[in-house]
Amino acid sequence: MKNKVYIETYGCQMNFADSEIVGAILTKEGYGIVSDINEADFILINTCAIRDNAEQRIRKRLRELKALQRQRQWVRIGILGCMAERLQKQLMEEEDNVSFIVGPDAYRKLPEMLGHIKDGEKLAETLLSEVETYADIEPVRYDTNGITAYISIMRGCQNYCAYCVVPYTRGRERSRDPETIVGEARDLFEKGYREVTLLGQNVNSYRWKAESGKQEAESEFVGFPQLMAMVAEVSPLLRVRFATSHPKDLSDELLQVMARYDNICKCIHLPVQSGSERMLKLMNRRYTPEWYLNRIDAIRRYLPTCSITTDVIAGFCSETEEDHQATLEMFRKVRYDYAYMFKFSMRPNTYAAKHLQDDIPDDVKTRRLEEIIALQGEIALENNKKEIGKTYEVLIEGVSHRSEQQLFGRNSQNKVIVFDRGSLEPGQYAMIRVTRCTSATLIGEVVDNK
Repeated sequence: MKNKVYIETYGCQMNFADSEIVGAILTKEGYGIVSDINEADFILINTCAIRDNAEQRIRKRLRELKALQRQRQWVRIGILGCMAERLQKQLMEEEDNVSFIVGPDAYRKLPEMLGHIKDGEKLAETLLSEVETYADIEPVRYDTNGITAYISIMRGCQNYCAYCVVPYTRGRERSRDPETIVGEARDLFEKGYREVTLLGQNVNSYRWKAESGKQEAESEFVGFPQLMAMVAEVSPLLRVRFATSHPKDLSDELLQVMARYDNICKCIHLPVQSGSERMLKLMNRRYTPEWYLNRIDAIRRYLPTCSITTDVIAGFCSETEEDHQATLEMFRKVRYDYAYMFKFSMRPNTYAAKHLQDDIPDDVKTRRLEEIIALQGEIALENNKKEIGKTYEVLIEGVSHRSEQQLFGRNSQNKVIVFDRGSLEPGQYAMIRVTRCTSATLIGEVVDNK
């Protein structure tokens, strides 16, 4: 029986974590996960739908795979994830080389579906769940450096930002039992991993309450700050990160927990999307620029060495030059260490698509985006120059792409530092003094090996 599966993943960290869950489900049922697509009998493409160019990239990839299918006519292709959820009918009708479609909450059904696919048959399962968290599944870490790993702690989102498809492709929020999360972190540490990133569309809204009789009364409720502490206590040698935070839910309690544990990394990704109050209201972000800056002040107060990164959208519906300038001013005030910066892309079935007009010309969007990128580049370089002369504990992740004689790792602030290899190896901690920098990378030298 043909049972070799190749998984190709696009999009966010959640998608990569989901692919590891898919790998675990299929491996348990006797399917083999292969790293060479030419060995595969089934090709699973785990997709993203957050922007139109992400979906067009998948369409292009499907066209490319037709050549492989001509050579290996038994190969079947399936689309997983957000694009499968959003475009089930269209994909079935328009992509003749796709045999099955599976949404994010239906991965348990994959083994059965793969076992029943016949020539010319097309299968689909995209029903969203209000309870599925895959908490009982130990992910297969098939594409990892053996040092860092993702742990999905919750699924779904119900913020309904005007521009975002996630609530429609991943369903409502539901959180995993914290005992399973801590157990997964402990297992990873025992296998040699030294860093975990807790994942959720909005990790700050993690909230779990035990069913009656499962836990002692005083520990019935676990929020995100409590969960972070529980994972941090697995070992002081296990670094803990998280992504992504919503500004409206970033609490002082979480910041206090981060300050209390040295192994909770001092880096917060806090998407701003716009610096304009009018735009934020139109986007249904549920905070004001003042609230956002209050959270930035709180971060600086509790975590003086914390790095801050963000997401921003240029050219959202009806955005004026005044709105755009407010975004630039926000960047000047916060001085982000890194930013994911995008032009607005209207997504079908969102609030924006139903009620707003995508009325900013593309050339204006492009110019505004380029201005944001240029400003952020200046800020990032200035921030990195301030790191010169400082010494950081770095978790070594691998060999530098430029030279086998150099290694790279990240400090607690999530900044990449490159340095000469010497006798060090990936997975070790090292003390590195920063000697020079670019806007994206710090370059350093070893001062003491732990």
